[in-house]
Amino acid sequence: MNVFYNQEGIGDVLLISLKPINSESRAFEKKGDVARIFDEATGETVGYNIFNASDYYAFTGNGTVELNEELVSVINDILQKNGWNEKIEADFSPKFVVGYVKEKQKHPNADKLSVCQVDVGTEVLQIVCGAPNVEAGQKVVVAKVGAVMPSGLVIQEAELRGVPSYGMICSARELDLPNAPQEKGILVLSDEYEVGQPFTR
Repeated sequence: MNVFYNQEGIGDVLLISLKPINSESRAFEKKGDVARIFDEATGETVGYNIFNASDYYAFTGNGTVELNEELVSVINDILQKNGWNEKIEADFSPKFVVGYVKEKQKHPNADKLSVCQVDVGTEVLQIVCGAPNVEAGQKVVVAKVGAVMPSGLVIQEAELRGVPSYGMICSARELDLPNAPQEKGILVLSDEYEVGQPFTR
């Protein structure tokens, strides 16, 4: 789940994105100040827009809102006050973690892509990577599904040239690190980092 607020850019609206959806099947219904966004084919809720958000809570910021348990409780209270019975649940696990590339194979349908199996401590993720310097045995920074990159890009499950990918192996530039090299390539970490630990810039 990702939450965005930018009063100057879009007005006093809190945008809640629960999962990606194809725009062709997106539908809306509104009760009070809350619009529910759902998949017309399945009926599944994919997000909410809360209008006049500052009437309910002192939302601040200019972009991604940092989630915590209090904020999730506030959002659920707003939904209930506007006639919605659904509750949202948030995953507070770190979205940027240290990973270990256990295996690297050539992508079957693309010369410049690799298919990597990356241990992130709690699971092994398959990640399709286009960096020329990725190799098995490296410790790297992994942006898990749901991570919001400094550029605003939200990491989602994807299929790249027919191969599923569940995250991104990051470069220093993508992480907006100071003095990041401009040449293409992932950030390779030293051995002192532990697999699964949160990576903070």
